[in-house]
Amino acid sequence: MTHVVCGVDVSSTGLDARIGRSGAFAHFANSPEGIEALAAFCRKHEVALAVMEATGGYERQPFALLWSHGVPAAIVNPRAVRNFAQAMGWLEKTDRIDAGVIAWFAEAKGVEPMAPARDLQARLAALVTRLRQLTDLRTAQSNQRRLVSEPIALASFDELLALIARQIRALEKQIAELIEADPLWQALDKAFRSIKGVADRTVARLMAELPEIGLIPNKAASKLTGLAPLARDSGKAEGRRSVRGGRAGVRATLFVVAEIVRRYDPDFADFHRRLKLAGKPKKVIRVALAHKLLVRLNAKARDARASLLA
Repeated sequence: MTHVVCGVDVSSTGLDARIGRSGAFAHFANSPEGIEALAAFCRKHEVALAVMEATGGYERQPFALLWSHGVPAAIVNPRAVRNFAQAMGWLEKTDRIDAGVIAWFAEAKGVEPMAPARDLQARLAALVTRLRQLTDLRTAQSNQRRLVSEPIALASFDELLALIARQIRALEKQIAELIEADPLWQALDKAFRSIKGVADRTVARLMAELPEIGLIPNKAASKLTGLAPLARDSGKAEGRRSVRGGRAGVRATLFVVAEIVRRYDPDFADFHRRLKLAGKPKKVIRVALAHKLLVRLNAKARDARASLLA
């Protein structure tokens, strides 16, 4: 049976769909009614998978609703799709062409359906994202406040910072309540906190942005977070390994938390000392510490999941 793929080019207001690389094309509104019509279009053409690029959030509603209408869907990296198009010599760019290229990329790569997150998981991810945004905003406003001496401007800063602080406290409380309401998250929370230096926000971010933790091997977890050194060898030449890609938010969190854990955990401190004595560059040491923390967290998550099933 032919595996039919529908490429969907998503914008804030529209959905441009194409069957395969150069098949039937249709435009729909990015609304519940438009997505229902898109699902009917997919069923008409016996589509096995609808694929769309990550577009900063505009893809979330069509992705979730296509699944609810019985059409399996997946989200792919837009940079990978663009690189693929350039490699194949497709330099033109229109909505019709983009939709076809997305389908072509999915066929060539063998993209599999990506099941939507459960409601509780999606809610946690949204709350953690908002908490991070407010924390960044508070830092920016605090830095700007230091440069101001005008009383009225200072009062404006103080009022805004107080509001941000109240919203941060409310979000932290809601996140804690979500974690407390889920037996798996309770177990993971307890397991992660057994590592001294791992605190509330680290736990919440891992659960929100790395729900696979404890379910995948260490190597896969490293690639998923962009902590796996990538080879750059050619012939007899061995290039410098570097880390890139993956989930940047999780990786940044691991970098910060690994430094904190090093202060309390003798194993991490000794590991850091050995790398430093061996003359390893600071960036290499930083990555190695974050990777070590990820491996330990993954092991603890694996044990916590197993204990719930026992």
